[in-house]
Amino acid sequence: MAKWGEGDPRWIVEQRADATNVNNWHWTERDVSGWSSERLRQLLLGVRVGGPEGSGQLTDVNKLDGEASINNRKGKLFFFYEWSLTASWLGTASSGVKYRGTVHVANLSDENEADDLDISVSLCKDQPDTPLLGLMRTRGVQEVRRVLAQYVQQLKSEFSQGMILPSNQQQKTPQPPTQKKKPLQTSQPQISPAPKAYSGPAPPRASSGPAPSPATCSFNLKETFQTSAAELYTTFISQEFVQVFTRSAAVLDGRRGGRFQMMDGSVSGEFTELVPERSIQMRWRFRTWPSDYYAAVSLELQQRGDETELSMACSGVPAAEEDATREGWRRFYFQAIRQTFGY
Repeated sequence: MAKWGEGDPRWIVEQRADATNVNNWHWTERDVSGWSSERLRQLLLGVRVGGPEGSGQLTDVNKLDGEASINNRKGKLFFFYEWSLTASWLGTASSGVKYRGTVHVANLSDENEADDLDISVSLCKDQPDTPLLGLMRTRGVQEVRRVLAQYVQQLKSEFSQGMILPSNQQQKTPQPPTQKKKPLQTSQPQISPAPKAYSGPAPPRASSGPAPSPATCSFNLKETFQTSAAELYTTFISQEFVQVFTRSAAVLDGRRGGRFQMMDGSVSGEFTELVPERSIQMRWRFRTWPSDYYAAVSLELQQRGDETELSMACSGVPAAEEDATREGWRRFYFQAIRQTFGY
């Protein structure tokens, strides 16, 4: 038997201040099933697709079975996860008829890449055939693959920190003392020390010429809601309301100059002018637009008895995005608000 202090140094834990896992030799494990379950639900409920056939979106995660964990052995991280899930989808045809179905993913695990996932889409048994099924089996499946890959990426990036501890040798290695030396007197000019790094936003890069601006367009929409102007105004500027009708996480500051980000980062912008119960002005952009490019959106509210008329004016939209932007506002704002709150 080895004498005290003469054994394998990888097992001598008293040499660390916290007395744990010297040189990351022992197996450590962290359960992240709870976080994974919540994050998967958030990402899946943000899935929305559209096309000439109509639109479709995931409305509920009916089944989510599995687990996830992170393990550290000899300084190496291992990610284990295995999930089986079923979600409900709701489709709205271009004619306005609604259809319901399910999406099933059987093999979301560390053994499969996103492209290898077996994702099946079907209609509910009492639903007639519809072109929306084809939409969900193509663009819908692509979007589900994207958000599941996003979950795996976030799992690995957000939970790696703290799993690998500094080794015993790393803690003991002293830093060599620095000795101050007198500057040499030379005839050449001295080089000034580099300035400290600036933590603010990076300055714009110089370019050889101005970047061409994309062609833009404008459009107007008018909708009527069965609610008061005050209630409708709150629906657009309240973070709680926005998260409910978009079915996804949102960050929103409902004040003049307040910024917002919603639909899992697909939409962002800033409120430029707010008149309670009457008007909402904002700078608004979609994630796929050219960098730092915003449209000007105006929502004017006019209460007429028990109803409120909303007049929307949108200008500065990239011409290639006109149809998608118009339909996006109709479906993911106006229709979603009606379906969620019954306005």
